[in-house]
Amino acid sequence: MIRVEWGALGRVFGARILEALALALAVFTLLFAALRLTGDPAVLLAGEDADKASLAAVRAAYGLDRPLWVQYVAYLAKALGGDFGASLATGQPAIAVVLAAVSNTLLMAGLAISLTIALATPLGVWLGAAPDRLGQRVGLGLLILVQSMPGLVVALVLIQVFCVQLGWLPAMGAGRVSAWILPSVTLATFLVPKLARLIAANIAAARTQDYVRTAEAAGLSPRRILWRHILPNALIGAVALLGAQFSFLVSGAVVTETIFAWPGLGRLLVQSTLTLDFPVVQALVLVICVMVFAAGAAADIAIRLIDPRIRPA
Repeated sequence: MIRVEWGALGRVFGARILEALALALAVFTLLFAALRLTGDPAVLLAGEDADKASLAAVRAAYGLDRPLWVQYVAYLAKALGGDFGASLATGQPAIAVVLAAVSNTLLMAGLAISLTIALATPLGVWLGAAPDRLGQRVGLGLLILVQSMPGLVVALVLIQVFCVQLGWLPAMGAGRVSAWILPSVTLATFLVPKLARLIAANIAAARTQDYVRTAEAAGLSPRRILWRHILPNALIGAVALLGAQFSFLVSGAVVTETIFAWPGLGRLLVQSTLTLDFPVVQALVLVICVMVFAAGAAADIAIRLIDPRIRPA
């Protein structure tokens, strides 16, 4: 029976929280300074043809006429209370705009990860069980080829085939279940080769370990050794990879969300940056930091629970 060191895991999680708070503060500070170097939001609010009096009135109304350090302290105090201000583009609370997109991003990320696990696990087992065979070598080469394809190309090919020619699936939006398929497949096309190759490499390495030779000497069947002993150890690295790739799914899938008009965080980040919507950008970046930290911490704890060799003393 696995003995869980909950106290040690709690200390690890506590250290991660402190690291995340320090990182969030650093990101908040750098973002606050960088965004204000990109342009004047008063011009966006009042219009490019506004006179000096109108611009001054807008700056006074939004507190943009105060020194930057005063704006920073005031905004940081509000952010700690969950108030990121109102969107300069829509007037809605910035945090509400961001949270409305979180569910769509989590939906696409969850579907992509589920599809990746379902496809990459048996494929990695097949590649790692007999890596020297011709079929496995050809399969590995095809995986490398698929992984090298840009997401833009994959998305456009899927749209051309399944939307334009066959008419089976919609090309944009997230309102229907059928609209979830192509964005998830596009992201999984990038993730499946990476995970399958990692599982295959781990299985190939595990087949030379002493515990495998012991199991073989005990008379266990090759299939039982593979699925009961080798695969669980090979999946430890897979958990770490999925935790790391979650940050890509949350914030890096900008191209996929833009092509499929998916109302997620990546697309919102691009739109808010282009319109100099500072409150939304700042709230969005901090929410992404929290989500990435949570995924990384969950993967770290899962690995420590699975593998007793790296469980803290």
